[in-house]
Amino acid sequence: MKVNEIFYSLQGEGHHSGRPSVFVRLSGCNLACPFCDTDHANHNPMSEAQIVAAVLQHPARWVVLTGGEPALQLTPSLVAALHQAGRQVAVETNGTRPLPEGVDWVTLSPKDPFVGPGYKPVLKQANELKVLFDGIHRPTLYPEIEVGYRYLQPLDTGNPERNATITAQAVAYCLQNPEWQLSLQIHKLLNIK
Repeated sequence: MKVNEIFYSLQGEGHHSGRPSVFVRLSGCNLACPFCDTDHANHNPMSEAQIVAAVLQHPARWVVLTGGEPALQLTPSLVAALHQAGRQVAVETNGTRPLPEGVDWVTLSPKDPFVGPGYKPVLKQANELKVLFDGIHRPTLYPEIEVGYRYLQPLDTGNPERNATITAQAVAYCLQNPEWQLSLQIHKLLNIK
């Protein structure tokens, strides 16, 4: 598998914010989002056994597979190996590809408003829906997808003034549309990885 990095930190977004987690960031994506923060050219080839061994170097039992788009590489055997090692498996996905069975938590973050309608999610279930809010695109509820939680997350533009405006707009949107909960990127607020 093409692994961008494996690191230990706190989950910074969504339902599990603040939870100690081991992150396995995979390289490669089927989308080209203008705000992507993954360097897809930078990766190391690793076997599933090497990934599990690297994960086990950290004490957290919560493992977050992210990317890029992890569904392009994630296999049932890696999910099973992590479970066998006593870990729970969470996946952060754009939802345009099916996931293997056995994933414990699915965070679906659709990107079709930013890359085009041809990239709508194919997943029909997720634990949480995390929609990026840029103050321009109206958030979509994706009613055809069964989800437990709906989070609206202000998009980080890299510009502090613009970010403050977007965050204020996201707060106002959640207050006017209480089916949404606000998700902030606490790892960026805390200046941790």
